[in-house]
Amino acid sequence: MQERLQKLISQAGISSRRAAEELILAGRVTVNGTIVTELGSKADPAIDTIMLDGKPVRPVTKHLYILLNKPAGYMTTLDDPEGRPLVTSLLKEISDRVYPVGRLDYNTEGLLLLTNDGDWANKLMHPRHEIDKEYHVRVRGKAHRSQIDQLADGVMLDDKKTAPASVSLIKDGEQNDWLSITIHEGRNRQIRRMCEAVSLSVVRLKRVRYGNLELGILKSGQHRYLNEAEVADLLAPRKKAGTTVTARGRKDRL
Repeated sequence: MQERLQKLISQAGISSRRAAEELILAGRVTVNGTIVTELGSKADPAIDTIMLDGKPVRPVTKHLYILLNKPAGYMTTLDDPEGRPLVTSLLKEISDRVYPVGRLDYNTEGLLLLTNDGDWANKLMHPRHEIDKEYHVRVRGKAHRSQIDQLADGVMLDDKKTAPASVSLIKDGEQNDWLSITIHEGRNRQIRRMCEAVSLSVVRLKRVRYGNLELGILKSGQHRYLNEAEVADLLAPRKKAGTTVTARGRKDRL
């Protein structure tokens, strides 16, 4: 049966559908020896020969679901023109090809999911699931009540206001404050840009939770496999928590 090429590439555990579209547009995909660059093109894996960079695109036989504590200084892509280290290089003992679910910036640390299950990854990244993602953010100087209020209420990014967030002060340092910021959106460099919008400079950024998954005792650079319950729970419907703003340890609004 014919399917869209980006879906077949995703199901083969090579990339997300969005990233697969970029591969097609870049002319890296061929069907029966012909380069295909038109999005929406279809093929039948039972009778067509689909290749990416000269290598066959084959269906996945076993799905893998991995939680990695990403260190700073790694790219969450499958290749990098500048030759910077890739997160997949931290999974040397895993022979199957997996790819990141979403992205963390080069200098951002923390919880990153990787998989070869394209359908699962696409569902996680779809906006309708609104999965909470919690970050711990060290900012330069002090975070004032007005800045925390703005972050919680939403700020303008690319002419569109961010959704309400849960924001709290978790450490009142002498020179730097630590904030907890929980969002369910996934815009490019969102946390850093939100902080920039309220004149806060990010010194360190770490994702500590994705849905009900937490880093726990996992050290930087280490990974573990998700169990079946964890995989299913990430997509389970859940009631959204209300916006909370905590400034200087005092709860101001629920």
